[in-house]
Amino acid sequence: MTHTARFIFHVSSSDAGLVAQSLSPELSQKIPKSSISFSFAKNELVLTIASEELSSLRAACNSYLRWIQTALAVKHLV
Repeated sequence: MTHTARFIFHVSSSDAGLVAQSLSPELSQKIPKSSISFSFAKNELVLTIASEELSSLRAACNSYLRWIQTALAVKHLV
């Protein structure tokens, strides 16, 4: 059974581009036991994570959500 989590973020288009650019190195790497899909358009980011194991799904969600939060926090500090 595949477990899936989808997160939709409503942000400004500049923030969407910044997050996409910040996450691009992570998206090019394969996360063990998980499949990651990321898209953005205008002011909406969509992150979809799928995994056969619930613990792997949770770990991937924690990582990606933290990276998104960090990218946005750094942008607002600078």
